[in-house]
Amino acid sequence: MTRRHGDSDVWQFDTSPCHRVVIPASRGFCEAAAAIGVTVAADEPLTRHTTFHIGGPADLCAVANDIGRLERLTELAVAHALPLTILGGGSNILVSDDGLRGLVIVNQARDFGLRAADLRWDEAEAALPAGEANVLAAAGTALAGLARWTIKQGLAGLEWAVSVPGTVGGAVVGNAGAHGSDIAGTLAWALVAYPGQGRQLLRPVELEFAYRNSLLKRQLASGERPVVLAAGFRLTPGDPTMLAARAEGFLARRRASQPTEPSAGSIFRNPAGDYAGRLIEAVGLKGQRVGGAQISPRHANFIVNVAQATAGDVLALIDLARGRVYEQFGIELVPEILFVGEWPTQPPYAPLRGM
Repeated sequence: MTRRHGDSDVWQFDTSPCHRVVIPASRGFCEAAAAIGVTVAADEPLTRHTTFHIGGPADLCAVANDIGRLERLTELAVAHALPLTILGGGSNILVSDDGLRGLVIVNQARDFGLRAADLRWDEAEAALPAGEANVLAAAGTALAGLARWTIKQGLAGLEWAVSVPGTVGGAVVGNAGAHGSDIAGTLAWALVAYPGQGRQLLRPVELEFAYRNSLLKRQLASGERPVVLAAGFRLTPGDPTMLAARAEGFLARRRASQPTEPSAGSIFRNPAGDYAGRLIEAVGLKGQRVGGAQISPRHANFIVNVAQATAGDVLALIDLARGRVYEQFGIELVPEILFVGEWPTQPPYAPLRGM
């Protein structure tokens, strides 16, 4: 199979380790990736890999389906001087319309269980601590799916997560939470790779968790590239029927209050003592639309993609909401989402007047 030709790009066909190679230095990376059983695609539209269905192309894109390949691909990226981005479930991020330079790894390492051996990783027994966690998950595991499984196992502590999109790795980075609980409440440890520098086993105190924030999230925002490989949780015994009923209550609340259109999840952190959605609604922006993006009529702290929205459309609504809320209430709304890709400035949202 071949792909559509362009005037200025160097092309290769599917018999090559890379399809449509656009970075000359990447050929060696593609060959090395092929040697570990990974095919690399070029100019991959990131609309396919984000819950917003927004984002320009990745120069190179590879899928890691186990922890070993995930870690190896990150090391290969460093060895070949490729900028690196990891995508899990694609929630809680806004990818720029110009896309991402270098390599995007889509993390589909989804193994989990009660023992290190369940992770299908030869180094698990040696790399992971014994006895500190009773549920272990690779970072690409869907958080909601893990929560449902733990309920069936009669393990309590993740019921709140049945309504939360994204992966375990992303949840650790952002200290994901809902219904008064969060990742920090049950996490025992996270195994984190720093490509080119080795791994670190980080406990909650070292991860410096805060509301929808962590050391890892701050490192990503500053240009570092920590990669969560796996996480261990310390859950407590519970009655599966009671846990399932509790989880169903959380799901019902989500269905009643949150939009179903494509979104990144909540856009802003809730300010102390208030709610971002209430403030945005109070300044009259609920339902406001720019291009194909809209502040959700159902919940004002969600921006939804209603008609092939661009990242620019979303950013315009973010700036509008931040500006109006600050003018009327003197409160700065801080985005919860990460902005990745090529932006004119970082962070890309406009500074507030008077700050």
